[in-house]
This record gives sequence, C-alpha cells and structure tokens, in this order.
Amino acid sequence: MKYLFLLFALIPVSGYPQNQRRPNILFIMSDDHTSQAWGVYGGILQDYVKNDNIEWLANHGVLLNNAFCTNSICVPSRAAILSGQYSHRNGVYDLGDAYEPDSMNFAKLLQQAGYQTAIVGKWHLKKEPTGFDYYMVLPGQGRYWNPILKTKANWQDDNAGGREYPGFSTDIITEQSIQWLKNRDPNKPFYLSTHFKATHEPFDYPNRYKNFLEEVELPYPPNFEDWGAATTDRTHDGWPLELLGKRYEKGTGSQYPGTSFSLLGLGLDSLAARKKTYQKFVKDFLRSGAAIDDNIGKLINYLRESGQLDNTIIMYTADQGYFLGEHGFFDKRFIYEQSLRMPFVISYPKELKAGKRVDDIILNIDFPSLFLDYAGVKQPTNMQGRSFRKNLEGKTPKDWRKDMYYRYWFNESNRPAHFGIRTERYKLALFYGQSRTKRQRDEMKYPPGWEFYDLKKDPREDHNAINDPKYQAIIKQLKNRLKIIKAENGDGVESNPTIKELTRQSW
Repeated sequence: MKYLFLLFALIPVSGYPQNQRRPNILFIMSDDHTSQAWGVYGGILQDYVKNDNIEWLANHGVLLNNAFCTNSICVPSRAAILSGQYSHRNGVYDLGDAYEPDSMNFAKLLQQAGYQTAIVGKWHLKKEPTGFDYYMVLPGQGRYWNPILKTKANWQDDNAGGREYPGFSTDIITEQSIQWLKNRDPNKPFYLSTHFKATHEPFDYPNRYKNFLEEVELPYPPNFEDWGAATTDRTHDGWPLELLGKRYEKGTGSQYPGTSFSLLGLGLDSLAARKKTYQKFVKDFLRSGAAIDDNIGKLINYLRESGQLDNTIIMYTADQGYFLGEHGFFDKRFIYEQSLRMPFVISYPKELKAGKRVDDIILNIDFPSLFLDYAGVKQPTNMQGRSFRKNLEGKTPKDWRKDMYYRYWFNESNRPAHFGIRTERYKLALFYGQSRTKRQRDEMKYPPGWEFYDLKKDPREDHNAINDPKYQAIIKQLKNRLKIIKAENGDGVESNPTIKELTRQSW
C-alpha cells in the first residue's frame, strides 16, 4: 500500500483549462433512505412523504431510475463507493469488516488534485478516515440523540473517542458541515461528504415531527400479505415485519421512538398484527426522512446565500435500498428491487438539463469515477467503476453495461448468501446459503436454489419463475452470462471449498 501515494502523485489533473474553475462537489448520503420514501419515484407513499428539497433537486437536476448497489449492506456499500471496487476486491464483505487507512480511495486522489476534502457524519468503516483534510464522524453506527462525533484531535479506532454534541444527529451533522464550509479555504474547490445516520433503524426523528402522519393510515404494498417461501416459491422465508414487531414490544420508549407499543392481548390475527407494526414502522421512517429533507434544504440555502450554488455539484443518495413492507419485509440485503436500488439525484445546472431521468444501469462503484471525472482527475486502473457523466447528459456510450453483478456475502437461514445478475428486464440469482469463512456446511432451512424474475411481467417479484417452461432458454442464457460477468469482475474463483461445491452442484 505504501506505493499508492506515488501512484496518486503521478495521476494527472486534466479536462479543465487553467483559467476555468473546477466545480465543488457536495455528496449527501443517508442510510437506508429507500426510493419508496422519496416521493419523486412515485409509489404508494408519494403523497405522504415530506420531500420539498429532494423534489427541488430532482426538478433542477437528473434522477437515476436504475442505480444499484453491489452488496446491499451499509459497511460494504460505503467501502464500494470509497474504493470504486466490489467487496471481493476492497476486502469489505460485511458489517464486521474495516477499510484500511492505507487503501486506495477517491478522496486521496481529489486531495492530490488540489481539492479541499471533508467528511461529516456517518463513516462506519472503523479505522481512521484518510484522504480527508477534515473529518468529524460518528463512532460506528452512532446515535440519533446527542451524537458523539470524532475528529483528528480525539480519534480512536472502532467505537471509542470523540465528544458529545447536544441535539438531533441529522441537524448536528448539517450544522457541522456548514461550519466546515464557512471555514474552508475559498481559493480551492471543495469535496464534502455529508452523511446522515438517518433513516437507519430505530428510525428516530426530531420532536418537530412527532405528530407527522399521526392520524393517517398509510396504504399497504400490493404484496404485503406475502408469507414466505410456501406462497412464492422463493428459496427462503425472508426477514418479516413480525421480527420488527417483537423488537417494538421490547424497546419502544427506550431503543425505539414513541411511548408504547403492544401486540399482546388485543385479539389481533396475524394480518392485523403485521399492519399495526407496519403503521408504526413506516410512519417513523417517513418522520426520520422528513428531517433529512429539512437539512438538504439547509445545505442548498447555505450554498445559495454564499454564492457557491452555481458552481457546486450536489448529489443525494442512500447507501442502499430498504423494504417498507414489500413482501412483508423490512431491512435490506437481498437482490430484490427495493433493497438493490439506490435512489440518486444530481443537480449541476451548468451541465445537466433540469428534470431529466436516466434509465441506464449505474452502480455504486461508479460514483467515485464520476467524482474524479468532474474534478478532471484520471481514475486509476484498479477502480472497477466507470464515470456516468455522459449518461447524465443524455449521451449514453454505446458500450454502456446492459447488466450488473451482485453478491451478498453474509449468511443466515432467512437471509441466505447469494449472487446474481440483473439485466434491463430479467433477474437471476443463486441463493447458495453458506458463510464465506466457515468450511463446514451451515444449517439452513431450505436447500440452495435459483430464483428468476421477469421484471416486465412480474415487476414486484411476487413469484419465483425458475421452473416455468417458457423461460428455460432465457434462464440458460442468463446462467452462462452470470458465469462470465462474475469472472469479469474478479469474483471468478471461490476460495471456500464448501461454497465452490454448493455452486457446482447447483449450476
């Protein structure tokens, strides 16, 4: 790794004449703030969300309809964005992994190119941030109220170090971001990551939103009454809302917002109990998201008032998607659309037409390539992503990807490890169900199996059509392409012999 800095020094700054100002870059990212809760993507919740400032960005910029993560879980997705690499390349497979400070990341490249760089808010990669002139980050997952934030002056690895800041985390992170912007060197372009803890479980919110949606019954997803593998032919039962209901009963008023929650002694059948859990869950989620929207507005207003808005690229995304009752689920991790899709909007009026939507397949490993492109910096060859700047301009390259590779590495009985491919119309995945590091076979409720979905005819992925005779030729083609794309992206050989054998038997 020690030779990386020499590599960075050799990377040229290009693409901008010396007399032209390079743009500032503001990259805002939340945790789990899924597209169903943005409003600008439509859906059953669009009339209930508070999204004034997200809507402003969408109306003044470009919205990605098909941005996807390559591993739908917080730490790996953040590492993928930082490195421009898949999990099997950057070494961050799951929540327990750390991103090493001497590893490559795009912020180091921007530093080398003369950008002032900073990150404020959620980091979640355990080791000290590098590549940033300034950092103020939450320890681990952080907390919603009176958050502890760590800087260079009080850094300790993992969850240690830092000091407390009174208030609600989303508000505090924005205040500290604006403070850095006020104190920065105005003669240099800036890159700023403002990363919120919200809307991660326990879906907390500031007091100003405690009554938001209180008297409303939110609508339910069409596949809300999905009860597991038996009714869908899936290879697992998934992560149902009933688990969240149990957490609410134990922790509402302490770990979870609100004063009380109970499903006991009310004579509720299974559907009524699920509905009660859903109403609390999604209302809290939208309240948490409303605070994010407020603070996006504060950042936009500061840039406008300080005269920096016109020369600043503003991006807002979430580190992955999240289930809001679809399939009866909550959480993420799966290759299914609500978990796989990352909402993404970008505003840069100097270059991008307002109100445009892009359907191209974009991946989280492409984000740093875009940052470098806008900064006029050539990306290193070991980054696996690709700039989508031309796509945003409506000039999609002819050789742009038509499919993508996904892999979730962790393994549990109801959330099996799996890898798969998504094309513009179809999805195929092998749920092999085996831990990455264990040699012995994991105990699983169901055997390894394939899942296939025609996203045109079954956009909600309600029924696994792997055995449907009319799709067998397509499935064969996809299996062949999956082998190729898996290898092309450097995940060609299984290091665990148990996974290797399970895959061989299943293919």
